Amino acid sequence: MIEKKFVEAKKQELEVKEFIKNIFGKGKISEVKIERTPIGEKIVITTTRKGVVLGQLGESMQTIMNNLKKKFGLENPQIEIQEIDAEFDPQTIADRIALALERFGPLAFKLIAYRELEKLAKAGALGAEIRLSGKLPSERAKSWLFKFGYLKKTGETRYIVKSARAVAETKPGVVGIKVALVPKGTKIPDKIEIKQELKKIREKIEELKKEENGDNKK
Repeated sequence: MIEKKFVEAKKQELEVKEFIKNIFGKGKISEVKIERTPIGEKIVITTTRKGVVLGQLGESMQTIMNNLKKKFGLENPQIEIQEIDAEFDPQTIADRIALALERFGPLAFKLIAYRELEKLAKAGALGAEIRLSGKLPSERAKSWLFKFGYLKKTGETRYIVKSARAVAETKPGVVGIKVALVPKGTKIPDKIEIKQELKKIREKIEELKKEENGDNKK
């Protein structure tokens, strides 16, 4: 019984998320969460474009509230907007790739993917991976992978990887997009870092070896 309620709650959360994302359009909503409170349901919308979302929300607030009550059975929904940085948000990046593929066509998929990786690398991401699946350069569906840096997928460190998915509707067909990344400043438990003093010692040893080799040659 508890498992059934949990599944139903997750299903409802997914449906509400898709409903809200469809209202605002691709590339504007990063995440939607439902928090149950004693006075009703709080819907937290995470976005990188708060001003745009607030503008659209003001125009269609009553329609959204009515649909949330009638379509999803929410008793007293309250909407809260939270703004995040777009630089390391995987959903924003996945949506941006989708919009670029729809605008420029699937033949430019390599350039689009590499440009996003370049932005992440310059911003200081520790690692990133972009996977595109669909009819890209040919009539047969294929999966392409673009990546750089550190991106562990197993063990405890997999929890530091942020990921998201999006879909691009192009003329040849639908392209699936998955983005995974490790943001700048993330502490990696199993990464070994050489201390500064040890690094100096090793550099000194290398200098001594070079001097020794020079004396032997004489």
